[in-house]
Amino acid sequence: MKIVFQLIIFALITATTFSQTVSGFVRDDKGNPMPNASVLIKDKKGGTVCNVEGKYFLNLSPGKYTLIAQHVGYKRDMRNITVEDKDMQLDFVLSVVDFTMEEVIVRSGENPANEIIKNAIRMRPVYQKQLDKFICEVYTKGQMRLRDYPKKVFGQKVDFNEDGDTSKNKIIYLSETISTYSVRKPNDRKIEVYSSRVSGSSNSYGLAAPQFYSMYDNNVQIGTSLNPRGFISPISSNATNYYKYKYAGAFFEDGKQINKILVTPKRKYEPLFSGYINIVENEWRIHSLRLELKKANQMEFLDSLVLEQLYVPYNDSLWVLHNQVIYPYIKILGIDVYGSFVNVYSKFDPNPDFKKNYFDNTVLKYNDSSNRKTPSYWDDARPLKLLDEETMDYRKKDSIEQLSKNPAYLDSMDRINNKMKVMGILLTGQTINKEKKNASYYFRPITDQINYNIVEGLTLNLSCTYTKKLDSTIGRRSIRITPTIRYGFTNRHFNAWLSASYIFGKKYVTSINLSGGKRVFQFNNASPIGARSNTFAALLGGKNLMKLYEAWYLRGSYVKGIGEGFTWSAGFEYQSRSPLDNTTDYSFVKDEKKEFTPNYPTELSNENIMPHQAFTLNFGLTWQPGARYIELPDQKINIGSKWPTMILGYSRTFDEVFGSDVNYSKWRFAITDIVRFKLAGQFNYRVGMGGFIHNEKMQIPDYQHFNGNISHIATEYLNSFQILPIYEFSNISKFYVLAHIEHHFNGFLTNKIPGFRKLNWYLVSGLNTFHYEKTDYLEYFVGLENILKNLRIDYYWSRKDAKKFDNNFRVGFSKKFGVGRRNDD
Repeated sequence: MKIVFQLIIFALITATTFSQTVSGFVRDDKGNPMPNASVLIKDKKGGTVCNVEGKYFLNLSPGKYTLIAQHVGYKRDMRNITVEDKDMQLDFVLSVVDFTMEEVIVRSGENPANEIIKNAIRMRPVYQKQLDKFICEVYTKGQMRLRDYPKKVFGQKVDFNEDGDTSKNKIIYLSETISTYSVRKPNDRKIEVYSSRVSGSSNSYGLAAPQFYSMYDNNVQIGTSLNPRGFISPISSNATNYYKYKYAGAFFEDGKQINKILVTPKRKYEPLFSGYINIVENEWRIHSLRLELKKANQMEFLDSLVLEQLYVPYNDSLWVLHNQVIYPYIKILGIDVYGSFVNVYSKFDPNPDFKKNYFDNTVLKYNDSSNRKTPSYWDDARPLKLLDEETMDYRKKDSIEQLSKNPAYLDSMDRINNKMKVMGILLTGQTINKEKKNASYYFRPITDQINYNIVEGLTLNLSCTYTKKLDSTIGRRSIRITPTIRYGFTNRHFNAWLSASYIFGKKYVTSINLSGGKRVFQFNNASPIGARSNTFAALLGGKNLMKLYEAWYLRGSYVKGIGEGFTWSAGFEYQSRSPLDNTTDYSFVKDEKKEFTPNYPTELSNENIMPHQAFTLNFGLTWQPGARYIELPDQKINIGSKWPTMILGYSRTFDEVFGSDVNYSKWRFAITDIVRFKLAGQFNYRVGMGGFIHNEKMQIPDYQHFNGNISHIATEYLNSFQILPIYEFSNISKFYVLAHIEHHFNGFLTNKIPGFRKLNWYLVSGLNTFHYEKTDYLEYFVGLENILKNLRIDYYWSRKDAKKFDNNFRVGFSKKFGVGRRNDD
């Protein structure tokens, strides 16, 4: 073994000794640098890409080589060199391609570009299926830069000066990864990262996104947040219905004619590209492209995005992607940011022998110590030369990270970052960090702490959440403790309770949760009415939406992920319940317009509950088949799958156990999913069923309550009935079914309406329904979302037993920022 080890060391030293560096600049004929230009080694599967300054470097053994420098839209520069036993400098100059129109025979009345595109469309399925499986190495470098930013946003100071650099034009994010990318079509993908680096964050993992966006696909998905509908390829099967094409000339490489085609959308407000795509004559394959997306192409979040790709021959019949660059640009609230994400592909194997179970449920894996590589390793491994500014960014931010571990530095940063902010105090809450102790304190905003209802009067609800990370790295181990005190100034009741949780798990998330004390509950413990909505309803509308009781309680649960998409839970809850009555009728409206009702569900009873106890055991199982994971050295993160999530629950109470006065058992089952139809939008649903297995002794809080809503603020869309009275349909039936269905058109249809399409508002529609015993309820709706990016307005109609029941509107928040308002007290 010792001899083998020595031979390996000798081989590494020998390889290093006899490898020379060829470096230089690639510029245009005006002396300007050519960022991301490719420098290839002819007849070999290798090469590199220039950095932003147009600089490149290659490590080559002594011998004769032909190097080719090229860039989209420029004529190649080819040089024959002999590498000897010393480093050498070799610069390239690229001139704009001399496009010629003479090679194309233009028939009268015909657009030559259309004929070229039709041939490319005809060959598209062939090239799409060529690489049905492959493995390659990918180097990724991501950089985001500031161009400008305001001093304040919404009254909050904007500060990007953590590194001491007060300039407005600087790097704010820099990362590198080297990974292998394995594909077996149609569905198998795997990324294994063995080197990762993030400037100023040694415990983090860099962005690993080696997927290439193939224009050979009809619909090109660039993530889901830019546009969940995807974007139509310029050579999709029906591309001629969406694009106009103009022949811009031809140039020649290795005797092949390359046609340059200008691509332009026929209509605005469609998910379409614009720019240039270069097609190889007779072969009708993509040579290279530079395409752009703008706001008018229904792109979200970004102002524009540029995509560049360059393909190179692997052999006579197969071309592979050599490099892909994405340039994002965004300006929001005066913050101007731009960047580049470069992928360099190498070491292609178009016919790998994937072993059995090579593709599993881990789609992205960061190997152990992948973020512990030394700077010297990166100097040798990266194919793309760093800018001096990038080198300095690594040094400066890595030094600051080391400095940040100094207790004095942490204390000084806490003093700066923990200053009280008006926005935080009033609306968003205030977080106080204690970096030295890996701890934080979160205080809820005043609008959550002070509310009003006619049971307690003015209520003060004070809480603070203490969170402590138990891992010094990015591990998930943490504890969270939230003490809460509540006081009603009219009924003079003081309540206090404590909630705590411990989150851990080496691979899958596990949590232990415990809560207890005395507090106020809604009769529907899911808390369908928010305290803020009830405050407005009571003071401005003269209505009491919430129905409350008081209880001493103790609740505990154990939740464990076990892999393969499974999570199971077990828990208990004990409540000693007491009735509460209305103690005030104060409101801003006149007495004759007040509609206050007794503080119990009058639909279910003509009197309030009597004091009683309830002890419940709860069990749950969640499963999403085909769940996929991101695997870090110390944990796995579930990122979902293409299959729906199934949820099974069972609850059982016991008469006279711990004094319990109730005795029942009930079950519930639900399926929920998001189905994307690309251009046609997105379909969300949640369907369920359940009921009581036995119901010998019941109290109103134990009924089956459908989550209703009688305020104009929408509750959680896929778990609520938006114009349903809260308790009118509560029941103890042995069987019920329900469904929540909605379709988000995401610009489909509305982008066809002149004038209106400029607003970029999206149509949404659907229905909510349930059935139990002889009762049927249906509400259907139509609405608009993406209003000011976050707002959603719907109008609902409802029917009970096929007869008109109610109609009204609801205002909520778009799905992109959370589905409605969550049902939290």
